[in-house]
Parts: sequence; structure tokens; C-alpha cells
Amino acid sequence: MLLMKDILDEKEKCLHEKSHEVTFPLTNDQKNTVKDIIEFLTNSQIPEMAEKYDLRPGMGLTPVQLGIKERYIVIVHEYDEGKFDNYVVFNPKLVSNSEEMIYVGEGEGCLSVNREVDGIVPRFARVTIEGYDEDGNKIRIRAREELAIAFQHELDHLEGILFTDKIDPKNPYKNKEKYREI
Repeated sequence: MLLMKDILDEKEKCLHEKSHEVTFPLTNDQKNTVKDIIEFLTNSQIPEMAEKYDLRPGMGLTPVQLGIKERYIVIVHEYDEGKFDNYVVFNPKLVSNSEEMIYVGEGEGCLSVNREVDGIVPRFARVTIEGYDEDGNKIRIRAREELAIAFQHELDHLEGILFTDKIDPKNPYKNKEKYREI
């Protein structure tokens, strides 16, 4: 079972490097890592489980945050209380996006950033992601609002970019009025 201690801190060099494409078929290690990440993210969003295992809530995780530089993302989205959709996308690419930009009002967070960070991260309100499922079949996902932000956040990880890199240190709320808060 994954625990908070397994997730790399922002100071780790590999979090600032690009991840490599995944080849198919997946190995058993890759399949087990996906299962472990889904379990971790689900438990982290259930208050009793998060408290029991001392987990910070998280919606997404990439293997690079565990020290594995492979291009896939796992998102566990709670769409209704206690009800989750799991998204696992290998070699994901953003193929289209809205013009409208949004940001998280209370600020983005990251399981690899163990501190409070002030500022906004402008994100597209709607995105379309293409990639592959665990069997190597092509998939396409349309996401909006909170889920769109999660996909963009995780895609950044695969490029070695943390959300903190996108905040202007001299003016953390720069151009806030141009974007819609969610």
C-alpha cells in the first residue's frame, strides 16, 4: 500500500525532468503501480481512511512522483459523495482546449509540495486528452472544470513542471481578473 512517505518531495531532481513514453504490453509492475495509486487516491479522499493512514487528500498522481519516470497519469475523481471515476491514461496528450481560463480559488495543491503556496495557476476550463488505456487501446477524454484542472496538473508533471513553477513569484495573483475562479 502506498503511503505519503512514498511520494517524492518537490526538491527531488526527477520531478523536474521529462518522463518517458510507455510501451505496451504493460509489465506486472506497471499494472500494480496503477492499482496502488488508485487505492491511495481513493483512500485519501475518504476522510476516515485519510485519517487512519495519515494521507493528504489527492485527486491525481503520476509515477514520476514515486520516482518512476513513465508517461501516464492516474486521476480518481469523486463525482458524488463516496462515488469515484478512475482515469488512467498512458502517453497522454492534450489535443484541444477551451479559450476560457479558470483557476482554483483556494489555490492548487500537490502531493509532492508539502507547504502552503499562495497564487493562482491559470488553466483551461475544458480540455480533450488522448492517450491509451492499460491494454494499449486509444482513448479520448473530455474534461471540464475541476477535472480539466487535474488533467492539466498531471500532464505538467510528465513534463517536469510543478504547479509552483507557473506562479509568478513577484505577483502570485497576476491577471487574476482575466480568469474565472472555481
